[in-house]
Amino acid sequence: MMDGSPSTPGKSKMEKPPHHNHHFHHHPSTARLLFRWHHSSPLSKFAFWAFLAVAVFAALFLLSPGPPSAEADSPPSSNLGQHRRSLRTASWGGPAWEKRVRSSARIRRRPGGFSVLVTGAAGFVGTHVSAALKKRGDGVLGLDCFNDYYEPSLKRARQALLERAGVFVVEGDINDALLLRKLFDVVPFTHVMHLAAQAGVRYAMTNPASYVHSNVAGLVSLLEVAKSADPQPALVWASSSSVYGLNSKVPFSESDRTDRPASLYAATKKAGEEIAHVYNHIYGLSITGLRFFTVYGPWGRPDMAYFFFTRNILRGKPISIFEGPGHATVARDFTYIDDIVRGCVAALDTAGKSTGSGGKKRGPAPLRVYNLGNTSPVPVADLVSILENLLGVKAVRKAVKMPRNGDVQFTHANISLAQRELGYHPTTNLHTGLKRFVRWYLQYYRPNLVKKRGSKSGSSNS
Repeated sequence: MMDGSPSTPGKSKMEKPPHHNHHFHHHPSTARLLFRWHHSSPLSKFAFWAFLAVAVFAALFLLSPGPPSAEADSPPSSNLGQHRRSLRTASWGGPAWEKRVRSSARIRRRPGGFSVLVTGAAGFVGTHVSAALKKRGDGVLGLDCFNDYYEPSLKRARQALLERAGVFVVEGDINDALLLRKLFDVVPFTHVMHLAAQAGVRYAMTNPASYVHSNVAGLVSLLEVAKSADPQPALVWASSSSVYGLNSKVPFSESDRTDRPASLYAATKKAGEEIAHVYNHIYGLSITGLRFFTVYGPWGRPDMAYFFFTRNILRGKPISIFEGPGHATVARDFTYIDDIVRGCVAALDTAGKSTGSGGKKRGPAPLRVYNLGNTSPVPVADLVSILENLLGVKAVRKAVKMPRNGDVQFTHANISLAQRELGYHPTTNLHTGLKRFVRWYLQYYRPNLVKKRGSKSGSSNS
């Protein structure tokens, strides 16, 4: 474990209204056009709809506002930052760059070591997983676009941590096919840990195109390169507990229905699971999806409730605590980052091999999905009480009716399948995990406050 660093660098369908055709009279020219359309070839129709889909996506992408750019130790705000999300790929290539890529991906654990490409390596989970793999001797190469969905400085600080651990993080977008092919040309990866994604439920209300770009198109871009690699790597990727959507049956099990998403984010993750099935079925890629449940801990994401609750409590600002209908409790299956990392590593260790070669399937390959949660839901109000105790500051609470923005009232993971097949056993309760998070937060954002507390403690003990 590193001080001040990652602690484990380790339904029913709506009926359609009836059509009243007797009220609609075609003009002769209109009728001729409709007749031609009806009898046109399927290929022509496909081309039309494909063109329309591309046009809609382009409009969404160009018109969507940029993400909120939060200042250090300030809450995220949807009114901040109107710059469109950067898709720029930093310069890459050349002998020196290739040398760094090979060095970072070199396996030092023999026998049985992996060479792993970790996408989203400068993200919260990506940093912890990359460090854990590197620590045990696997070769690790990171890839991250360093977008400004939240403060890029935090991502750069995580990158610096990984650099010190010997992990090179390539700056680039997962939709850059040339870059991806180059990385696979330079390194014969045995595994891919795909954690790059546009995260967050509420941000989809203002920038939907970023979710399609990262979570759908990005996944396809990566799978396209992986399917053609020789040898093909096994792929483990981050799905989400959000796919359970409007399910009322708890705890959520992998066999439960996932066809009623409550947010666009959830819909893109569900789409990812269906896309994974296609590439497994056609190309023989070994693919494992992990449904994470509310991950928290040091080096976390500033857009998560536990993170900005901590910030606002320290600043004396009110915090909004959502309530369900009739003042019902809102609860989450909070899962500490160390437990998630162990689940990710176990998924890599147990992933069967892909069976394709050069884009051709040779036989059936594993296709798996697991819940990774803590299986102990905690009311959000209790989380606030724990933070108050750890910070020594009383929160200014404000009860708010849960808005219709994609959030759900309750999450609870059934982890029996992961326990049985991955040996996954979460061990960190919420109080212990938040204590570690608060310690990191104060060291990172409020070092002067930490020193002041230390001096008071020292004087009282003398």
